[in-house]
Amino acid sequence: MGERVALNLVMRLSGIATLTRQYVEQIADLPAMLVDTRKTTPGLRVLEKYAAAVGEARNHRMGLDDAVMIKDNHIAAAGSITEAIARIRAQIPFPLTIEVETENLEQVEEALHQQADIIMLDNMPLDRMSQAVQLIRQRDDRIKIEASGNVTLERWSINIT
Repeated sequence: MGERVALNLVMRLSGIATLTRQYVEQIADLPAMLVDTRKTTPGLRVLEKYAAAVGEARNHRMGLDDAVMIKDNHIAAAGSITEAIARIRAQIPFPLTIEVETENLEQVEEALHQQADIIMLDNMPLDRMSQAVQLIRQRDDRIKIEASGNVTLERWSINIT
C-alpha cells in the first residue's frame, strides 16, 4: 500500500527539482538567483523546498515569521508604503528584513525612498519589470529584487539585468 504513495511523492518531488533546474538554467547568465516559494502542498513544505534546493533554487523563507512581507492589502490598510514601513519598523525585531510588494514604478520609488530591504515586482509586464530593475539598481545595488507572478519559461523573452 505504501509503495504507490511513495512513488507518487518521489515523482512529484522529482518534477519540482527538474522544473526548478530548467528555470535556474534559463537565468544562469544573469546576475540573478531563483528562490523557492512558501506556497507548498500542506504537510509537504520541507520536502518540496528540499526538491527546489536539489534543482538549485535558494530558500526564500520557510514561514511567515522569517521576514516581514508588506503586501497590497497591508499598503491599503496603512494608507501607503511609507506608513506601512514606519509602523513595522517601530515594532519588529532588529534582524528581520522588510520586503514590499510593488505593482508599479511609483510604488517602487516609494519603497526605495523608505529603504525596503527587498522589493518585489509583482505581476508587472516584463518591460516594466526591466524598467523597475534599472531604477532600483541606479539607486542601490544592495537591495534585493524579487520578480513574482507571470514569470514563466514561455514568457521569458527579455533580459532583466
